[in-house]
Amino acid sequence: MLDPIQDWDDAFANMAHIAGSEKLPQMWTDRAAAYRSGGVKIDEDVPYGEHPREKFDLIWPDGTPKGLVVFIHGGFWMRLDKSFWTDFAEGARANGWAVCMPSYTLAPDARISHMTTQIARAISCAAAQVAGPIRITGHSAGGHLASRMICDDTPLDADVLSRIQAVQSISGLHDLRPLMHTAMNDVLHLDEEEAKLESAALHRPVRAVPYCCYVGGGERPEFIRQSKLMAQMWQGLDMPARCVIDGDHNHFTVIEGLCQPDSAITLNLLGKD
Repeated sequence: MLDPIQDWDDAFANMAHIAGSEKLPQMWTDRAAAYRSGGVKIDEDVPYGEHPREKFDLIWPDGTPKGLVVFIHGGFWMRLDKSFWTDFAEGARANGWAVCMPSYTLAPDARISHMTTQIARAISCAAAQVAGPIRITGHSAGGHLASRMICDDTPLDADVLSRIQAVQSISGLHDLRPLMHTAMNDVLHLDEEEAKLESAALHRPVRAVPYCCYVGGGERPEFIRQSKLMAQMWQGLDMPARCVIDGDHNHFTVIEGLCQPDSAITLNLLGKD
């Protein structure tokens, strides 16, 4: 018999288990700023609503875009914004895709269900500017929000939904009920009703598109468990879903490959693996 998890706070504590993690936010900030000043065409702070955080950056390829990639940032729905991650667009951009990176309102100023509707509006707004197929990815909390776009209660309209070609959830959280047992819930304010509503693993997919849960083999066991769970749940609902466990990457090194046009995670996102 498996032992139950006694400490749910520790189960989700990524930085506490990664040496030198306190330096990561500044590294992300510096690297993203350098990328933005490096000559790539970027439309910054495009509004998709009236709230100050309802803005996205749109990073353009050198020629006509093959389509739109959306990258949704993480931070446990409580931290960070689009500006930390601009350079993570390069892998898809170098392969000819435009990349949308949205911010969204964070807890406690917004509930997770509101963030889901915000991301749908951001995608719809970006989709009006970029023709062609749409591929959605996101990291951690962003992986959750990416997955929610193709649930049976998706806020996306039918025209945008029909353009979605694939979804890749990186280190995503897909059953939010355990979060109610953490100190984070003092900020998230999840209750049983919302935790169930916002758990992609408890929904049916709205349509069958390639869906991948991508996770590092060196991550906290709960993130690996949730990635396996999500893929297995949707495999049982006739979704072409799979889980990829990438080497011994931790929660943050697993996304580094998005900066590279020929990395495994970029090729997986673009359907070229």
